[in-house]
Amino acid sequence: MITAETYHVPVLLRESIDGLDIQPDGIYVDVTFGGGGHSREILSRLGPKGHLYSFDQDGDAERNIIGDDRFTFVRSNFRYVKNWMRYYGVDHIDGLLGDLGVSSHHLDDESRGFSFRFVDAPLDMRMNKRAGRTAADVVNNYTEEQLSDVFYLYGELKQARRLAAAIVKARQQQRIATTAQLMQIAGQFVAREREKKDMARLFQALRIEVNQEMQALKEMLCAAQELLGQGGRLSIITYHSLEDRIVKNFMRAGNAEGHVEQDFFGRTQAPLRPLGSKPTVPTAQEQERNPRSRSAKLRVAEKV
Repeated sequence: MITAETYHVPVLLRESIDGLDIQPDGIYVDVTFGGGGHSREILSRLGPKGHLYSFDQDGDAERNIIGDDRFTFVRSNFRYVKNWMRYYGVDHIDGLLGDLGVSSHHLDDESRGFSFRFVDAPLDMRMNKRAGRTAADVVNNYTEEQLSDVFYLYGELKQARRLAAAIVKARQQQRIATTAQLMQIAGQFVAREREKKDMARLFQALRIEVNQEMQALKEMLCAAQELLGQGGRLSIITYHSLEDRIVKNFMRAGNAEGHVEQDFFGRTQAPLRPLGSKPTVPTAQEQERNPRSRSAKLRVAEKV
C-alpha cells in the first residue's frame, strides 16, 4: 500500500517553506504535490482564511489528498498553473513552491520504468500515465539526430552520437520496449567505473524528453512571475544543472536565458529579487537520511 510517508520523502522541508514567508491569510500554490509533505507544512502555517492549491499530474498522488477546506488538489501539469488559477477566480498568489525532478515513488515503482535498478521494466517514464508518448516511443521513433540531441542536451552524455546510432541499428531488428534492452545497447558505451552515473544520465535524458520538463518549467516560472503579488515568494528545489540554470536565470533576470535588461540609468529591470547569493543545500544529516536530497538546491526569490 502506498502512503504519503512512503510515496515521497520531502526534501529541504523546513527551509523551502520558511522561504515562502507564509502569511496566515495568504494564497499559496504547491506545484509538485507528490506525497503532500510540503503541502501539509504550508497548511500548518496557514490561518482559517488562507488557501493552498496543489498540483500533480500523476493520478497516484491523489491517494495522498488532504482533507482540509483550505486545500484544493488540481490534477494537472504545473505548466497550466495560470489557467487553473483563473478557473478558480484567483488573480494573484502570495507564494509558489516547486520540488522538481522525479519522486521517490516514481523511482521505486518498477512498472513506471524510471529507474535502471529494475532491469526488465517497461520503457514508460511518463509522469502522467494518461499522456500519450512513452520513453519507448522516443527510443523507437526518433531519428538518430533527434536521439543524439536528447542524450547530449539532457543527459550530457559524451557518447551521445554513437549511442543514438546503436539504438537505431538495434531497433531495426526488434522494438526496444524494456529497460533491459536499452541498458544492453548502452552498456557497450559505458565504462564500468562510470556505469551507474552514465545510466542515470541516460534515463534522466529520456525522462526529461518524455515529460517535456524543461519547457514545462519555463512556462510555470513565467506564470509564477505573473501571478505573484508584490512581496510574494517563489521557492524552488532543483536536482540537476539544467533545471537549476533555468531557475537561477529566471530569478535573476526574469527569463530562462538570463538576459538582464536595464533601464536608461543602467538599473537592472527584473520582476524578481533573489534572496541570498547562493542556493541552500541539505545538511549532511539530511543527505544521509534521504539520499535523493544529495543533489538538491533550493533557490528563493521575491516579487518586486
